[in-house]
Amino acid sequence: MDSDMKRKEILEGLSRAVVEYQEDRAVELAQRALDEGMDAFDAIMNGLAAGMKTVGELYDRHEYFVPEILMCADALYCGLDILKPHIRKEQADASQGQVVIGTVQGDVHDIGKNLVKMMLEVAGFTVHDLGRDVPVSRFLEELERTGSDIVALSSMMTTTMMRVKGAISEIRESNPAVSIMIGGAPVTREVADLFGSDGFAESAGNAVQEAMRLMSQMRGDAAALSAR
Repeated sequence: MDSDMKRKEILEGLSRAVVEYQEDRAVELAQRALDEGMDAFDAIMNGLAAGMKTVGELYDRHEYFVPEILMCADALYCGLDILKPHIRKEQADASQGQVVIGTVQGDVHDIGKNLVKMMLEVAGFTVHDLGRDVPVSRFLEELERTGSDIVALSSMMTTTMMRVKGAISEIRESNPAVSIMIGGAPVTREVADLFGSDGFAESAGNAVQEAMRLMSQMRGDAAALSAR
């Protein structure tokens, strides 16, 4: 079997191990990926994380529920424990950033937010999770404490979605440099644009892409300023 076929087989196996919450299989395939000389970051993002993205889609379709999510997460972290120490420094640096995340005040839903947190951690972000029903003051306190690059606001109910708009205004006034991304069941791209957020995540996988885009944009802006 050539290397491309081996890579494809291992990546598909890692993804399936997460979706089918097979912890031992995730460990076995993660170690096999290293033994075959595969790139650890490739195995994480295109194997384990791809599986977790599928889990998020299954949850959105009400085919998976909280117990399955937790078991899938266990399998994810089992594989991650094997692979993460082997990520090359330049890859870690390329995706590194700090994110403050939480569900806005009045909203007690956190499964979607927890999925986003897991995906961001898998991608190498440091995530400060404030939980659910979080007042704006806590976001501001954590931003000041950590100096984070991004704040991620989640709202799963239309009744709390308008609080996101107010939170964005307060955060922007207090910390103009921070990037703000939002997501949740009632949130659309149009809502994100209307509220003035920098990023919008329609799914856990998309949240990682958005966070990386925002980090790249911030680094580009910083480089441009320093070049003047």
